[in-house]
Amino acid sequence: MDRPWKKHIPSGNPLEIEIPEISLTDLFYHSVEKYAEHTAVTFKEDRYTYSQLGQLVKRFARLLADAGVEKGDRVALMLPNCPQYPISFYGTLLQGAIVVQINPMYKSNELIHVLKDSGARYIIVLDDLLPLVEEVLVETNLEKIWRVSKEKNDCEMMKSLLSVSETDSYASIDPGEDVAVLQYTGGTTGRSKGAMLTHRNIVANTLQSAATSKINIQEGKERVLGVSPLFHVYGMTSGMNLTFYNGGDLIIISRFEVAEFVDMIKTLKPTIFPGVPTMYIALLQYYRSHPFDMDCLKSCISGSSPLPLHVLSSFNEVSGSKIAEGYGLSEASPVTHRNPVTGLQKPGSIGIPIQNTDAAIIDNITGEPSLMVDTPGELVIKGPQVMKGYWGMPEETEKTIQNGWLYTGDIAKMDQDGFFYIVGRKKEMIIAGGFNIYPIEIEEVLYSHPKVLEAAVFGVPDQYRGETVHAAVVLKPNETITEKELQDYCREHLAAFKIPDMIMFLREFPKTAVGKVLKRKLQEAHGFQIERESVNNKMI
Repeated sequence: MDRPWKKHIPSGNPLEIEIPEISLTDLFYHSVEKYAEHTAVTFKEDRYTYSQLGQLVKRFARLLADAGVEKGDRVALMLPNCPQYPISFYGTLLQGAIVVQINPMYKSNELIHVLKDSGARYIIVLDDLLPLVEEVLVETNLEKIWRVSKEKNDCEMMKSLLSVSETDSYASIDPGEDVAVLQYTGGTTGRSKGAMLTHRNIVANTLQSAATSKINIQEGKERVLGVSPLFHVYGMTSGMNLTFYNGGDLIIISRFEVAEFVDMIKTLKPTIFPGVPTMYIALLQYYRSHPFDMDCLKSCISGSSPLPLHVLSSFNEVSGSKIAEGYGLSEASPVTHRNPVTGLQKPGSIGIPIQNTDAAIIDNITGEPSLMVDTPGELVIKGPQVMKGYWGMPEETEKTIQNGWLYTGDIAKMDQDGFFYIVGRKKEMIIAGGFNIYPIEIEEVLYSHPKVLEAAVFGVPDQYRGETVHAAVVLKPNETITEKELQDYCREHLAAFKIPDMIMFLREFPKTAVGKVLKRKLQEAHGFQIERESVNNKMI
């Protein structure tokens, strides 16, 4: 197959890169040695040099060892963005254990599933979330909890680190076989699946991501706005790992508040911003009433969900920095495509495959990968960043990875220049504000309500979040309930971003001859346009 995208890789960026057979901690400590006195992390008033961060990571590895953590054990991280995140993350890997990424917004049933499925026996958790962890404790395998406080001086974990010495023994890692991270992602079954990302997967994607912008990066000098959640694969790679590899300063921000965020741009002068569409939309809205200087931003990246074309063009105009759109998914660590930082860029596309990555479209007739121009089909990916498989789910793994190709579930097409475009989804996934939402998970909660007979959940276009969650229900005979009551019920069982924004009450659902609910008909009947104005990128 001809690969027309290769001629659009910017001059100065490599066509292919060498992926060393090293662990992710080896990659991290290479930077610790090279940039020892450079600032690695900025968090509020605190600064940590690479040398200090490297020492804290080794102390945390000793803390784990003293608690009995061994190679292959799963250690759960349930934290917002904070300095303790990279300390826990790399410390866990240094001990040879596996990081289990947990969304701090999870509710009890979601948390129980991930903890039980992964078999995690240890967890690092924000103190505000400790009651939730204690609530589910008896239903999990957890044996040890480390509490993290927002206040450094009151942080149990940080105090413990001061009482132990640095570890002097390191686990032996096979980069291609040993799992570094279990990144949970949903599926058509509605149950989250743990994508097994090996050390080599994540090292590869870090180096691949660096290669896409090599001509635009000054090693040891960049300041990166780390506001995308580090528990999310996008924030983990494009934020944390990539920043540390380049010797940059990761400005850690716990949550996105636009006014505070703008103040950071003004005072800290960041140079790189890996964000999501909702952040760019909020910044634009703020800019219109309170214009501010964004000249310091030389590189902006958008991922996690579709970026409306008018937002891209408007932000580029006021910031002077071109947003580089991309695509990826948890199963690919996550980055697979990106628009070039210089040269030909195509707004609305997900760009071209990054270094060492092959991409193709499944021919709907032959069922084989092809590169026919402007012919829609399922997008498949091949490269060193593709996961080892799903944790404990060999059948799902065989369905998703075939002959080395990762089947993404997204329908795409390629133009004559090798730029790819997402034109639809094979799976019924909703992407709202950068979060992947699987309708069946919400439907199960709605079905569990004693007054609900049938439930259907689907996404609708939303200018701010990209998509938002809507639901339709049919109540049991002679039952009544309000929309708010059902939303409150969902709120007891689901993270906030999964709560339906609107719930419609119907007498019956439109269905196929075999009884399958026609969600497209539900959307059309209520005036929702399924084909979005711009379906142009999905990151993770």
